[in-house]
Amino acid sequence: MSVADRLTHVRREMANAGLDALFVPRADEYLGEYLPAHNERLRWLTGFTGSAGLLVLLPGRAVMFVDGRYTVQVRRELPPALFEYLHLHDDPPAQWLAAALEAGAVAGCDTRMHSLSWFEKTAAELGRAGIALTATSENLIDRCWTDRPRPPVVEVTLLPDEKTGESSAMKRARIARTVRELGADAALVFAPDSVSWLLNIRGGVMPQLPVVLGSGLLFENGDFTLFTDPDDLPGSFAGHVGEGVSVLPEQEAVTAFAALAGKSVLADPLTANAWSQLALAEAGATLIAGDDPVLLPKACKNSVELAGTRAAHLRDAVAEVRFLAWLDREVAAGRLHDEAVLAERLLGYRREVEDYHALSFDTISAAGPNAALCHYNHLNAGAAPLVMDSVYLVDSGGQYTDGTTDITRTVAIGDPGDEVRRLFTLVLKGHIALARARFPAGTTGTQLDALARQFLWREGFDFDHGTGHGVGVFLSVHEGPQRISKAPSAVALRPGMIVSNEPGYYRDGVFGMRCENLQVVRECDDAGETPMLEFETLSLVPFDRRLLLPELLERAELDWLNAYHARVRSALSPLLEQPERDWLDGATAVVCH
Repeated sequence: MSVADRLTHVRREMANAGLDALFVPRADEYLGEYLPAHNERLRWLTGFTGSAGLLVLLPGRAVMFVDGRYTVQVRRELPPALFEYLHLHDDPPAQWLAAALEAGAVAGCDTRMHSLSWFEKTAAELGRAGIALTATSENLIDRCWTDRPRPPVVEVTLLPDEKTGESSAMKRARIARTVRELGADAALVFAPDSVSWLLNIRGGVMPQLPVVLGSGLLFENGDFTLFTDPDDLPGSFAGHVGEGVSVLPEQEAVTAFAALAGKSVLADPLTANAWSQLALAEAGATLIAGDDPVLLPKACKNSVELAGTRAAHLRDAVAEVRFLAWLDREVAAGRLHDEAVLAERLLGYRREVEDYHALSFDTISAAGPNAALCHYNHLNAGAAPLVMDSVYLVDSGGQYTDGTTDITRTVAIGDPGDEVRRLFTLVLKGHIALARARFPAGTTGTQLDALARQFLWREGFDFDHGTGHGVGVFLSVHEGPQRISKAPSAVALRPGMIVSNEPGYYRDGVFGMRCENLQVVRECDDAGETPMLEFETLSLVPFDRRLLLPELLERAELDWLNAYHARVRSALSPLLEQPERDWLDGATAVVCH
């Protein structure tokens, strides 16, 4: 069935439901970044492969809204004869639709695919124009997707306390105190990574995001009701999580909600889907809007989790360095492999690493002009070969049973020229400024974001993505609530939080570059009058010295870079064979003016 045929089928269902418009997000009922194949509804309907987007479908128009990461990609993947393209933030979909429809029109959505906050704001925006937003009784895409794949059957992993540093019973008791302090009888723990962290379990439906799909209710006494497929859980599950945990199939959640009539339930309108909260309210529960109480404790890693993630980063760095050394040898020999071969080679090195589970996301293996697409995926575009006298960008990471990694390196392929070196140096200066930052408790990532952009800004450049995202431990590679971004955030950075540091620069159709390490927030040992926090860098892979203009680096920046490279060399040399050790010695040689 062609994309045009699929649009026709869905429009027919819209007409049968009395809808003048339909919202189709790149989301499923869990509202996570990663979707299992059987929930890729937007991809099935349109062919769009990006990780964020929203289609507004009307009888005669199909408008795709994407953010700055996908403005180029969406035009490559969606034919202009069938689709229009707008910016998700510059042209808010609800405002656009309010102007596009006449008063009295009806728009529809599946409330399982949207947050309550989105649903309420969109309903209000459309309502001001006399347009109704209604919940469809079922997902209209599912009615048309006749060859939809079946969900895979996977084994749930039970993580021992030696990996997590805290039992599920202790976690539940600790967070239940927060629920009580907020005046709630229970909390809706909606996100699968929150559920998986709370119960010390991991799943495999989406290897890149090793969570068990489901949600749950945490009660003020620490009891927990898990909504998931009971058949997926091993027989030892009850003993693993301890007393007070019950399991119900997801379709029986409404039955559990009915028992909360007259009770107060804490729920996050930003991260939990509208269906769950509307169903709780309909059952007679009083909703208390607030953050998912699991998010902050999960974000602040304990000493066991940090020890595991440091060990995972060390092993992951060995794979990265082996790959970069091999890549340099291949280029020197004139073998310019394509992006797929390079990604597969790096994956092969990771697979040899102890406790490797899966990639933490699809590797961004981008040669030459493809590197200008910051979320490029060669699997969707046809693998291009390396381009001489340009750069190769590789953004990749691994899921290990003791940690999650994410690292980007930009590599010189031949001589990319002084303009590329100048821009790379500006990007690296921003990376170093953020890595060296010291800041008092209460500082947010928004307040630090300009540190990474300042040198690009001075030259009239910028990048259209966040500077840093949170990262889990054998969980989501994109974790909240912490972030470093222009977007306002009230969440202060706290000890134990892992964030990325990844400024970049992208010239459309020409080249792109990014410098990314993961780092963890820690207390300064030698703070002065005011206690300070700082970052400890976790990633241990050299930056490409060939892309530097050393004269643009200040003495403090040179000192940081040389100290970092010395640390990399000291940590990795004993773990490498002689050819890779020789390469590392050259890659970490002292940089001077």
